[in-house]
Amino acid sequence: MEKKYQVKLITVDPGHFHAALVQKYMYDQVSPDVHVYAPQGPDYIQHINRIRQYNSRPVNPTSWNEIVYTGDDFFEKMLSEKAGNVVVLSGNNEKKAEYITKSINAGLNVLADKPMIISPEEFPVLEAAFKTAGEKGVLLYDIMTERYEVTTILQKLLSQNRKIFGVLTTGSKEKPAVTKISVHHFSKIVSGSPVLRPAWYFDIQKQGEGIVDVTTHLVDLVQWECFPEQVLNPSDVEMVDAKRWPTLIPKEEFKGVTGLDEIPAYLQKDIKDGKLNVFSNGEMIYKIKGIFAKVSVEWKYQAPSTGGDTHYSVMHGTICDLVIRQSTTEKFLPTLYVENIKGISRKEFTSALREVLKALPYDSISIEDADANALKIVVPEKYKVSHEEHFAQVTSKFLEYLKTGKLPEWEVPGMITKYYTTTSALKLAKEKQVH
Repeated sequence: MEKKYQVKLITVDPGHFHAALVQKYMYDQVSPDVHVYAPQGPDYIQHINRIRQYNSRPVNPTSWNEIVYTGDDFFEKMLSEKAGNVVVLSGNNEKKAEYITKSINAGLNVLADKPMIISPEEFPVLEAAFKTAGEKGVLLYDIMTERYEVTTILQKLLSQNRKIFGVLTTGSKEKPAVTKISVHHFSKIVSGSPVLRPAWYFDIQKQGEGIVDVTTHLVDLVQWECFPEQVLNPSDVEMVDAKRWPTLIPKEEFKGVTGLDEIPAYLQKDIKDGKLNVFSNGEMIYKIKGIFAKVSVEWKYQAPSTGGDTHYSVMHGTICDLVIRQSTTEKFLPTLYVENIKGISRKEFTSALREVLKALPYDSISIEDADANALKIVVPEKYKVSHEEHFAQVTSKFLEYLKTGKLPEWEVPGMITKYYTTTSALKLAKEKQVH
């Protein structure tokens, strides 16, 4: 008797490697048959090759069966065939809002890579899609991998403990209560192989600017950590300041990461003094429910040989600061520190912190002295999960929500508020440059 699966995946135009990472592992309730609809070209071929790599690996191989349709009418074909019930979107963001809307209108669930939208004009379109999803009883969800990073989880849990953290300060424009900064690289290794990025990835009209792309994760974490399981609204957000600036990519670096000898014609508009200007960097300072937050993202070409992408995060409490660092000192592994302990002796604080850590759903977490003013939280290796593995964790959580037929009540308002924040930052940054 053939097994009945609750979920059948449909992958649409998988131009980003995140589409494949959703399938790095199998899931009991997901059919091994996955329908892929894409235009002709290298993007979908790279995707299929990544899936083949997972299927043929010696340890824990997958058994996906990719059923591919390529043609200019790939999206219309997907809608007419409805070969599954969950659409996975991870690729060129130019039409993502349209793909989301039409998939939801067709009664399909959508699991979308960030960002769901890349311009302020698309914000009402996304709001309408969430409304329609609610009416049709389908789920629309974005892939927020960073919620599954253990140091971030611990930062969140400790910030909720008044004995250790006190309460989150209000902060100011000059010294926000929460700051999250990440540095990324165009040239990187994924699943053991160098990433060949499509040329469109460097077109902000297709990929989106940095201020509306990776910042989605950081804005999400601000909401998730500072206002856990609270229903948020765009009216809770006030954009204070924002800026954008380009990463300069010379022709040889462009070739190094795309494999292309020439920069395509559609990118010529962004070439100045022989270098491609990619507006992949952005920073915003905003107030959310009266708390000042700063989010910043920067893209460089390549990390140093010993390093990778980095993340810095601080939450300022009335008793201490909770800081995540990921620099050379930490060997580029996210590490949580407790700094600037106030109003309590270090010995007394350390003892209280040990008790709090013991009560958390993790064992064997210990504390080390980092310096005269900081304690380091030492997390056992078994809790350290790589960025690639986080995709399976997000997908598993989404599958749970599909089973119950609904998202937690705070998730949809949170996503709407998050994309209002990122697109408002872009709007302000552009307005400032004009004036």
